[in-house]
Amino acid sequence: MDRFLAVSTFAKVVELGSFARAAERIGLSTSAVSRQVSELESHLNVRLLNRTTRRLSLTEAGQSFYEHSVQLLSDLADAEASVRATAAEPKGTLRLTCGVSFGTRYLAPALAEFSALHPDLLLDLELSDRVVDLVEEGFDLAIRIGHIGSQGMVSKRLGWTQIVCCASPAYVARRSEPIRTPLDLQQHECLSYTNVGMPNTWQFEGEGGRESSVSVRIPPRHRANNGQVLASLAVQGMGIVYAPDFIVAHEIRAGQLVPLLPDYRPPRSPIAAAYPSRRHLSAKVRSFVEFLAQRFEQQHEWSLDDILGARGLPGA
Repeated sequence: MDRFLAVSTFAKVVELGSFARAAERIGLSTSAVSRQVSELESHLNVRLLNRTTRRLSLTEAGQSFYEHSVQLLSDLADAEASVRATAAEPKGTLRLTCGVSFGTRYLAPALAEFSALHPDLLLDLELSDRVVDLVEEGFDLAIRIGHIGSQGMVSKRLGWTQIVCCASPAYVARRSEPIRTPLDLQQHECLSYTNVGMPNTWQFEGEGGRESSVSVRIPPRHRANNGQVLASLAVQGMGIVYAPDFIVAHEIRAGQLVPLLPDYRPPRSPIAAAYPSRRHLSAKVRSFVEFLAQRFEQQHEWSLDDILGARGLPGA
């Protein structure tokens, strides 16, 4: 016996005062409706309805059970309506994670704009440069640079980032060793980002793209696990930094850092929103991903293509 169906049928019989009218409303036969109510009484081991040829009446137990049934069915309807509303409009809590530098400088303004559009949504952001397990740690999505970290993730590309090799004008003026090719970096003070698999290996591509790629082992003068810190050290003339454009774009445009090796370029990496599954994707995740894709499609605020010169994007 489907207890929920039986309870719903019982409530409809009481509401309409007739097995026949209830059967017509539900779309079942009168005998099927009568059988469901009888099976419910057998399950409860109590009579719910007094039946005569002329009318139906509730027993004392039936009256109590009917009142509880009406409340139960009402609560269920409210719950369904609430879930449907949440599925249609962004509500509840959106829990997301992002790297520290990109999150601070570029995601935060986007979050403020998105929040203004959806005031019923609570944003819960964790900034971390580690690769977070979204399912294990209960996140809705992540903004990831490069590899998304799991084959089980679905990703939506939001844009691209270009690694830039740069130093302060003061550092370039202080050092006499020329920097014409990536191998020349081995004679310089380099600032190493440690939160990657090979922190002391920097890769470059010449005008020939991947076919002219060069990998160079750099001597780390200083190390840090945060790119913004390394960029700040570079501004102070403490060495050469190899960092994403979204970290150094402001400093380069302000003249505090200058790009090096104009004939070589490190490979680009995608910036993507990653989330566990497309199936039954919640409105809050779907809306936010679409919002970011639209915002960043034409507004790569961190792009330095006008300074570095645009190159073709892989997979574009």
